[in-house]
Amino acid sequence: MKKILDYEIFNRMLKRIAHEIVENNEHLEDVILIGIKNKGLPIAEILADLIYSFEHIKLKVLAIDITKHRDDIKKNLEAKIEFNYNIDSKTIVLIDDVLFTGRSVRAAMDALMDFGRPQKIQLAVLIDRGHRELPIRADFIGKNIPTSRLETIFCDIEKREVWLN
Repeated sequence: MKKILDYEIFNRMLKRIAHEIVENNEHLEDVILIGIKNKGLPIAEILADLIYSFEHIKLKVLAIDITKHRDDIKKNLEAKIEFNYNIDSKTIVLIDDVLFTGRSVRAAMDALMDFGRPQKIQLAVLIDRGHRELPIRADFIGKNIPTSRLETIFCDIEKREVWLN
């Protein structure tokens, strides 16, 4: 594996995404950050902390489990959302580490609709690697990294590094 983004660049990406979320959402009190389990949640928590440091507004951070809504797993599982919170008329910023085919994001949007009707859903990702199979586009992107379909991207959130294999 080859390290393609280090700690400093990773942090810079997170700060830029946090600023873009603030700039694109006039009413931050109506914004909820929802991380797609497992990698999206810690990113959402970091973004919430950054936004608090810039704006002194603490955004709600929640997690969503998309297992039930994935189209590649045919199991009788229940989607879990780790909150009992009304998302109706809220702006949701859905957060994940890597955007690839778009299928995880579609599953997350389907899962969200089980819990309410948000005013708007925005998408924030650290890495957009292309190869979309569905018409899904991120609103906030840390970095575009074109890859082949055979390559994989690994984001180490704890160390704040990105690796290509």
